[in-house]
This record gives sequence, structure tokens and C-alpha cells, in this order.
Amino acid sequence: MKKIISLSFFTGLVIVSTAALAQDISGTWQQIDDKTGSPKAVIEIRKESNNTYTGKITKITPRPGYTPRERCNNCPAPYTNQPILGMEILKGLKQVEGTNNYEKGRVIDPLSGKFYDAKMKLSTTGKRLSLRAYLGVSALGRNQTWLRIE
Repeated sequence: MKKIISLSFFTGLVIVSTAALAQDISGTWQQIDDKTGSPKAVIEIRKESNNTYTGKITKITPRPGYTPRERCNNCPAPYTNQPILGMEILKGLKQVEGTNNYEKGRVIDPLSGKFYDAKMKLSTTGKRLSLRAYLGVSALGRNQTWLRIE
């Protein structure tokens, strides 16, 4: 009987500690270009009333020798010719309960006008967000790192 009570108590601690690890991705993030490693844009992520997450571009980070585009290039409606600054590029992301993983989102690349499926993983410190953008199968995609701005 003692073993069952101890096991039950231990299981409760594991559940509580796992839930405590799960963090929210709401906040401001510096998007890092996966090709050059340089800062690209600042993204603000917010939690919607339906418990999904949306991200919009709040600042385009200037880079030496690069003139940023002002409007969405080859984008479908409702993004056609929309200014990139202020554009919602991430939609529908849902947290996998009890984890730091987020899935079932969609992201648009305003430089190409292409939509991708998206999933994200928040680091245990809560300071690094890894975006995986892909078409159909996660193995056929690219990673991008976003760093939390305090």
C-alpha cells in the first residue's frame, strides 16, 4: 500500500513539473535569416481568443547592402500588394498541450508570396523559438530561429 501511495504522489509531481515547463510564445521576437544568420525582422506574436497564435511584422531590420521590399511580392489575396510592415505572416498556430511545441500553423513568406505549413518549438529557457516551415511533409522544409526580445 505504501508503494502505491508513493507512486501516485510521484506521478502527480511529474505532471505538475511538465505543465510548469510549458511556456507561452506571446511576445516580441527577432527573426534571424536562415541563409545569412543576420537579423531580418521583428515579429510580434499574440494569443488570440480561440487559443491560436498570430504573428505580425512590427519592424524590418535594415542590413548593409540590402534595400528591403516594402510590399508583399507575388502574394495572393488578401495579401496582394500589402505593405510588409504590419503584415500578419503567421496564423493558426496551436500549442500541443503540456509541451513547448506549437503546430498546425500557416506562414507566408512576403518575399516570395508562398504559404507554408508551420510548427514551432520554444526552448526550455523561453528565449529561442525554432520555426519549421514546410510544404506537406515536415522533412521537406526549412528551419528559422527567432530570438525573444525582452
